Amino acid sequence: MRSGLTIGEFAQLTRLSVRTLRRYHEAGLLAPASVDDATGYRYYAREQIPNAQVIHRLRELDVPLAEVKHILATSDPRTRADLIAGHLQRLEDRLDRTRAAVTSLRQLLKPDVEELAVELRSVPARTVAAIEATVDLDDVLEWYDAAMSELDAAVAGREGFAPPGGLYDNELFTAGRGTALVYRPVSDAPAVGRVVPHTLPATDLAVTVHVGEHDDIDVTYGRLGNWVVAHALAVAGPVHETYLCGPRDDPDPRSWRTEIGWPVFRVSPA
Repeated sequence: MRSGLTIGEFAQLTRLSVRTLRRYHEAGLLAPASVDDATGYRYYAREQIPNAQVIHRLRELDVPLAEVKHILATSDPRTRADLIAGHLQRLEDRLDRTRAAVTSLRQLLKPDVEELAVELRSVPARTVAAIEATVDLDDVLEWYDAAMSELDAAVAGREGFAPPGGLYDNELFTAGRGTALVYRPVSDAPAVGRVVPHTLPATDLAVTVHVGEHDDIDVTYGRLGNWVVAHALAVAGPVHETYLCGPRDDPDPRSWRTEIGWPVFRVSPA
């Protein structure tokens, strides 16, 4: 007399294929409750149905087999939740990268792109409240958010509250690690924590405005770089960004405006 559900019956109850159940068994994720020595038939218990469905959901989320085993072997609910949350965060990060790549590709493949509006601008020397650090490119967004929050707190209530900006050395993009500086142009720059007065030297820039979300800002960078190369104006120096309107000002991406300034040599007066 058989004991338990046949693999076919268990497959019907869990909505998993027989092939999938066999694969879970071979991988050590879900062993049958018993195996008939004479026939080799696998039999499952009703109590195994929730585990089978948990495994299936985890695999749908691309959780690696080793992590699935770890999750199933962990008896502490909080530890299990932390393991799953960590994988979900990695999936969200991957989704963000995929979304950014798709946005960029759509922009790059768009036919008849209108001519880029570029302004040659002379920017005078000025003293600003700034935070500067050497950062990895993968960490620059997290660093930027923390640095801007600290800057906002340090300059709150001071006069001359103009849009913030940033300077990013070429090495940050070419080598994946370089100097980044974010600033607030205030009339009386404080020295608080990481925030210090910093003098930005006078420079000439080729400036354009990126409109909307930052997922495809690399496309605008590429188009501005192409314009600079075509006009033989490029010089060494950090790229300037000015955040006219961004996520900190308005949650609607359609209103976001980021000025990108490429250091150039002016061949004619403004």
